[in-house]
Amino acid sequence: MAQHYNTPSAIQIVDFNLFYAKAFYDLNHEWISKYFVMEEADTKSLSDPQGYIINKGGHILIALFNGEPVGTCALINDGDGVLELAKMAVAPKMQGMKIGKMLGEAAIDRARRVGASKVYLVSNRRLQTALNLYERLGFMEVPMPPSIYERADIKMELELTKEV
Repeated sequence: MAQHYNTPSAIQIVDFNLFYAKAFYDLNHEWISKYFVMEEADTKSLSDPQGYIINKGGHILIALFNGEPVGTCALINDGDGVLELAKMAVAPKMQGMKIGKMLGEAAIDRARRVGASKVYLVSNRRLQTALNLYERLGFMEVPMPPSIYERADIKMELELTKEV
């Protein structure tokens, strides 16, 4: 059953379905291309979100503004109760409206409800606005392991407590 999160204004957070596949690709492609370069790992997961994320026990949330997809966020299942927060993107025209925060909070809520013990992310230190958001959501920097993404130079984790 699809979850709908109550959020302020005309923003709605909904579960991914194939209707949103193009928006998932386009929003992330636009964001990645603005700051970096699309890598093979991006193309694979963005071209087949159902196969690469959903079918492997992951989740994708879509932010809608008056019904139009304007933001995305994925939780990729790493196994053993660990999820990766990834593919967070908000349309440029919608930035500054707290949509990233809403997506992050909804993703953390989802991670808790599916019983995850930890959520982590990899990012880039140039993205100070994003890093500030992750810190406000409770993520803390941890040592950076090798990554499939060349652009990744920081790893952050959020340990999830069992109480809700």
